[in-house]
Amino acid sequence: NLVNNVEINKDNLAINNNANEELKGYRNIALFGIDSRAEDDYGEGNRSDCIIIASINQDTKAVQLISIYRDTYVQIENHGLDKITHAYSYGGPELALNTLNANLDLNIEEFVAVNWKAVADAVDLLGGVTIDVEKNEISQINKYVYETAKSVGKKAKRVTKSGEQTLNGVQAVTYARIRKTSGGDYKRAERMRTVIEAMVDEAKTKSLSELNEIANEILPEISTNISATEILSLIPTALSFNIDKSIGWPYETKGYSHNGWYGIPVTLKSNVEKLHKEVFGQEDYEPSETLLEINKKIINRTGYTSDTSAVTNTTVY
Repeated sequence: NLVNNVEINKDNLAINNNANEELKGYRNIALFGIDSRAEDDYGEGNRSDCIIIASINQDTKAVQLISIYRDTYVQIENHGLDKITHAYSYGGPELALNTLNANLDLNIEEFVAVNWKAVADAVDLLGGVTIDVEKNEISQINKYVYETAKSVGKKAKRVTKSGEQTLNGVQAVTYARIRKTSGGDYKRAERMRTVIEAMVDEAKTKSLSELNEIANEILPEISTNISATEILSLIPTALSFNIDKSIGWPYETKGYSHNGWYGIPVTLKSNVEKLHKEVFGQEDYEPSETLLEINKKIINRTGYTSDTSAVTNTTVY
């Protein structure tokens, strides 16, 4: 009963019948890192600066992490074309899930939302995480580490060297926030996945009793529609999970300015087709009518088609 459980109306999640049937072998969970500074504020009004789909192959237990870039231009129900990060702000996790499913032909019913403090506390409870810090990242970590520390109520400690090292919770959150280096927000999304993978690696070194103790500490700081019982029952199974692939999506984008900057998928259709082929092995995937209609709206608004020169953003490892 420690977890902040949120009721989600599954009839409002825009899951089409084909996605339900063709992706039934995958458990897709949306991970939202929201920009709330308040410890207990996880609802509407907060943007999801971090959006990661954790896709678990139910047969092999292989996990794929898919970052959805926050500025991606998509259709948000009752709000038109906008940045995907705003979906959570407009309608909380339910609208955010609806937006992911409608624009990517997915079947996501579950989510987990955390803020800075939850991530910092989780990293500290794990004893820190091992991260390979690049030279150009040191100044950015040290520039913002005090702001992060103040927001989460912890002490700040500067990073003094590059290379592989153990970062504490405040340092790890600050590292994941960096976007003023080459690669911008695309590189930041990669850093977020790097922190998650490092946390998974560290968790695998813990005993079941240690993991249960960590869960008891961190569950009150998590907002989710997954029950606490289900979370605890997953702990033994989670030790066998392996992160098989980590990618950023959309694969191909082009910048668009209209009362702000947006990352336009060029095109939504081709980016989603590639996602279903590479992540879910759907060689014969056909986009839904809803997705095709959204694709048409984006092209009509921006003029960006598959023939337009686009930027390849993704890093796969």
